[in-house]
Amino acid sequence: MFGPFEVIPIMMTYLLVAPNGLAALQIVPKTWQYKNHPVGYEVINPIEGMDNGSDNRGPILLLNGFGVGSFHQHRLMPMLARDTNSIVYGIDYLGQGRSWPKDCDDGMGENERGLIYSADTWLEQIINFIDNVIIPANQIDNASKKLKVHVVGNSVGGYLSVALGNHRPDLVETISLLNATPIWGLNLPGWDGKLPAPPLPKFVGRLLFDQIRDLNTIEKYLEVAYANADAFDEDLMAKIRACTEGKGGHAAFASIMWSPPVHFKNQVEGFSDALSHLRCDTLLLFGAEDKWCTPSIGKNMMKSLNCKGRNEYFTQRYIELSDVGHCPNHEAPKAVSDVLSKWISSTEPRRKKTLQLLPDEEHIMTEPWGDISLREVDDEDILSMNVVDTFLAQYISK
Repeated sequence: MFGPFEVIPIMMTYLLVAPNGLAALQIVPKTWQYKNHPVGYEVINPIEGMDNGSDNRGPILLLNGFGVGSFHQHRLMPMLARDTNSIVYGIDYLGQGRSWPKDCDDGMGENERGLIYSADTWLEQIINFIDNVIIPANQIDNASKKLKVHVVGNSVGGYLSVALGNHRPDLVETISLLNATPIWGLNLPGWDGKLPAPPLPKFVGRLLFDQIRDLNTIEKYLEVAYANADAFDEDLMAKIRACTEGKGGHAAFASIMWSPPVHFKNQVEGFSDALSHLRCDTLLLFGAEDKWCTPSIGKNMMKSLNCKGRNEYFTQRYIELSDVGHCPNHEAPKAVSDVLSKWISSTEPRRKKTLQLLPDEEHIMTEPWGDISLREVDDEDILSMNVVDTFLAQYISK
């Protein structure tokens, strides 16, 4: 899950035929230099002949979960570009997917030395990507206000989305959290994660990494992550495995394990506190069958967002997807795009409760592997959490 993604050539163009008779959309792989490291990213433009997203919506940035590249967004990207008529980006974090230092040598390479594969590193990479790639490519000349980005994060991508909103609120128009993890960075003792690794972390990282990247382990992991086994296939497993076959994965995994959590700014203490200080409208889209980021964790996030002070100026909404696990972007792309497109395309101030995200109280949508039921979680649902779930969710999210 953690090595150079070399299976698909950099200059190859993916052709994905959009449903409902729309013309083919292209996901174009590109490379950007970040601190002399080649970073892989992908972009998809709205269909030809339509407005290219030059209105107030702004571009969309998808942030992945752990152990995958932006290939994990390929089901969602064309639907979201079509439904919002906006430019959509996906990016691979340094040490994931196609984003690796040149000439990796198990943490000993010249370009690896001094690197920490931490949440802070990934956050800095994302900020630089928005500042130096997305905004220059999309900012309208003589625009009355600076362009902002709609950020959509799954799993650790959600964690990084909140950190981005904390560090650079001037870059963020809205945040959408898809089963965001509230914790990241074990901060294990004895090492700060800076390469090269000492002998013990290097040994432990190599041992665990070799177990995790085994195809049988990848399949078992996906069986836990997905509510529908038919929603993932051997192609996804092969792509995840392909990300582990370079010479940098062992060292990267050790660095990730030992690295600390992200450092929040402005006296913010932890993930929940960061949520309560977000200065933008925020949407939660959570798969209800997630065994890791359970519904109680999502509801606790909503409590943090719904605090006095923030609630006076910004809106938060929570849509729950039944029969969906940890990765709604890949397991329920049609349902996710349908809700996100309404959220992102809205011109209503604060995207108030009057914005209709679902046509019915319980809305059914069909993915290739089965029906998905969507419902909005209201305040009564959130307040009805039992004591144990409340305690555990608050403890995990600190």
